[in-house]
Amino acid sequence: MLKWIPDWVIYALALGTILYVVFLSPSQDAPPPPPEAIQQEGAMLPPASVFDERVLVQVTKPKTGIGTAFAINENGQWLTARHVVEGCDEVALLVAPDLYVKARKIAISERYDLALVQTDSSPFPVALNTEPDLRVGTYGYHVGYPQGRPGEAASRLLSRSSLITSGLRDGTETVLAWAETGRTKGLLGSLGGLSGGPVYDASGRVRGVIVAESPRRGRIYTASPETLHAFLTSQDVELIGERPRPFEPENYGEEADFARRNLQVVKVACRVGDD
Repeated sequence: MLKWIPDWVIYALALGTILYVVFLSPSQDAPPPPPEAIQQEGAMLPPASVFDERVLVQVTKPKTGIGTAFAINENGQWLTARHVVEGCDEVALLVAPDLYVKARKIAISERYDLALVQTDSSPFPVALNTEPDLRVGTYGYHVGYPQGRPGEAASRLLSRSSLITSGLRDGTETVLAWAETGRTKGLLGSLGGLSGGPVYDASGRVRGVIVAESPRRGRIYTASPETLHAFLTSQDVELIGERPRPFEPENYGEEADFARRNLQVVKVACRVGDD
């Protein structure tokens, strides 16, 4: 019977099917929408529990790559994620176009995915708040260099999770899970490179360090306030933050650019061997 159907009808049906798949059918790579339970700030975030979600991360051999760090005082100290700088033969921070400053010293946490990078100066530190007074639904703004380029994501605080690492390093630590609600226009796929960057709250204070993501679930994971406090105390770090600048859903891109432009948040380059 198909031979009696005009060719243009068959072509039209085929074209219609393609357009439906491309524009109307659900994207398999898009994360699910955030839960309705976090659309408004609610109860205080509960303490860690054995019932917390478990997030599995495989730690592999270090390789040359890019991450993010942020200044925590004016003494040349920058906070980042451990996996951004661990095993690197050379670590440097981008402070101007094509101008990197080599790290003089790196202190790596034995228990957490956190590290401290030492340089000569860090002129515009963040206002860091390590108090565990967060509420479910709190806005979070993640700033750094995803995929090696300037970028940011917005989120709402969902819960605590248990980050379990295996491979070259085994361990368990409590992290915060944020449900992504938006990101830089044109930024698609993985947020790799954002690791080590800060998550700002609405007041502009930093509440954690980005340590992992789950792109398919639309989740970003950060070190907990308790973890940050423990690590910085062990390093005898003095916090001297500038006056915070508020972040909002409408302006977080501009505020993120301000933080990068003033070297509050910088790109980290890790070089391994002959890579």
